[in-house]
Amino acid sequence: DKAIQTIIKMGVANGVKRFWIGENGLLSTPAVSATIRERGPVWQKAFGAFILTASHNPGGPEEDFGIKYNTQNGGPAPEYLMQATYANTTSIKGYKICSDFPDIDITKAGSTAVAADDGSSSVVVEVIPATQNHVALLKTIFDFDAIKGLLDREDFTMVYDSMHGVNGPFAKAVFVDELGQPESVLTNHIPKDDFNGGHADPNLTYAKELVATMGLDKKGNKIDVSGPIPSFGAAADGDGDRNMILGTQFFVTPSDSLAVIVANANCIPFFSTQGGLKAVARSMPTSGAVDLVAKDLNLDFFETPTGWKFFGNLMDSKVIFKGKDYTPFICGEESFGTGSDHVREKDGIWAVLAWLNILAAHNADASKPLVTVEDIVTKHWTKYGRNYYCRWDFEGVDKASATAMMDKMRGDTSTNTGRTVGSYTIATADDFKYVDPVDGSVAQKQGIRFLMSDGSRIIFRLSGTAGSGATVRMYIEAYESEKLDSSVASALEELTKIALELCDIKTFCGTETPTVIT
Repeated sequence: DKAIQTIIKMGVANGVKRFWIGENGLLSTPAVSATIRERGPVWQKAFGAFILTASHNPGGPEEDFGIKYNTQNGGPAPEYLMQATYANTTSIKGYKICSDFPDIDITKAGSTAVAADDGSSSVVVEVIPATQNHVALLKTIFDFDAIKGLLDREDFTMVYDSMHGVNGPFAKAVFVDELGQPESVLTNHIPKDDFNGGHADPNLTYAKELVATMGLDKKGNKIDVSGPIPSFGAAADGDGDRNMILGTQFFVTPSDSLAVIVANANCIPFFSTQGGLKAVARSMPTSGAVDLVAKDLNLDFFETPTGWKFFGNLMDSKVIFKGKDYTPFICGEESFGTGSDHVREKDGIWAVLAWLNILAAHNADASKPLVTVEDIVTKHWTKYGRNYYCRWDFEGVDKASATAMMDKMRGDTSTNTGRTVGSYTIATADDFKYVDPVDGSVAQKQGIRFLMSDGSRIIFRLSGTAGSGATVRMYIEAYESEKLDSSVASALEELTKIALELCDIKTFCGTETPTVIT
């Protein structure tokens, strides 16, 4: 609340005349994007928004607190604006703030008008219902009647873990208020400033309560569970833009989730009523599973650096840049982010509803046995093959040491190209560079890649969203068209050993034991 009041006072001092604040300060990141894009007549449109968020990191007074700025298209600020903002921070001598502006009660919806003492100007601060715009938009995208039919089946159960993040009110608005489900389908759905002491990152390690409920351990292996296991499980991160999807004792990797949603996009009215999907994109570290679907369906396909702003440019190619229209559009990242062009952010609850809409379409005949999450994924693998994939996170390592490790690999790319390592040959070693096809901007040093001659990949990145120290992310991928039921660990065993040798993280960072494996 203190940060919100400060931003209002600074905005007033800098000439802002109108503010929208989410009730109780609770707007998820995709809801902010939806509010910018959907709320009000054109003459009242917001030109930007501040999002106060720990994202998927630990939050609270002693943990992460980030300030993010989104622009009038609803998406993250573009690179040029961020660079200009940073440049200002190196020379700023002071700032403006209207300290006498009264604090606004943000606990209930309503409008407050404050006039200057001399009557020369006035400011309106409107506290808006937090879930209103986003939920209204979601109802236009999905077949809520079909989803409700699925949820009401006696042989279908679900659980949605909001991990005490901002997603809780949105989950309640959708699943309880709109779809008529008991509140018991929701867990950890009361938002807490510090995520109740947890780490609100929806993965197998940190969403351990949900993972155990779904009959799995933190490596995705099946465990014994007393009592029935839900048919469907999902989790959200702290600001509601990430998602994890689970079936009964079955983990859907984010890369497979993206590919399955794309392959089944016509089950979702947003895409089918617009004549079908036109284009898809994934971040470079994300597995190539969706590439195979895009090729099969003859869709435009893009591989971008990590960061939703790159997807936003592709979505806005026609509207803003007068280029080709790539919408309807679906995109995703291996870091549990999935979305479409309905907003300009990844959208966790969108992904959950997409899966439920797809499940509903595959279970249209309620008299037949339930088609499960695992059924849909294994059928997808049978058609397209399986991209065995995992990500190792080394969190909290020394940043200087991690940077030195990356620089060493970067300097050795030409030497490593053509080299034989174990049973693999490195066809190309490089540092990923992206030239944006929409605005021509160039993004360099986006990750060290080792591309094997058989299509397997090893990738290393330094994360830009870790709170303390640095996070090294190591990605391992191998494609298999026939052996579809191996464990991920066994399928990637040799590549993992090769990856650890190539980076020499033990020498640089003092460990080769990851904190998180997904």
